[in-house]
Amino acid sequence: MNTQFKKGVLELCVLSLLSRGDRYGYELADTIGKSIDVSEGSIYPLLKRLKNEGCFEVYLKESATGPARKYYRLTQKGADTQKQLAREWKEFSNSVSGILGGEQDE
Repeated sequence: MNTQFKKGVLELCVLSLLSRGDRYGYELADTIGKSIDVSEGSIYPLLKRLKNEGCFEVYLKESATGPARKYYRLTQKGADTQKQLAREWKEFSNSVSGILGGEQDE
């Protein structure tokens, strides 16, 4: 998949996963990596930026298998951003599908 495509949707993917529940960094990278070929090195700078923008808060949680993990919890700003990006993605992908000859969602 084209690198520019991936960069454009990575923020939406991270926020969408966090809208379903708190997660730690490796878990986010692993889950996204199962669908999109992306490295952990792409996820962590994005997490730092989104944290600085107030899209989520970070907390430590003890792990039974090793050191405490840094978890990410979506804030209201993050939830609002996710909803807006999801709307924009749907509109954009419907438009592109229409140009390519696919059917558009209603």
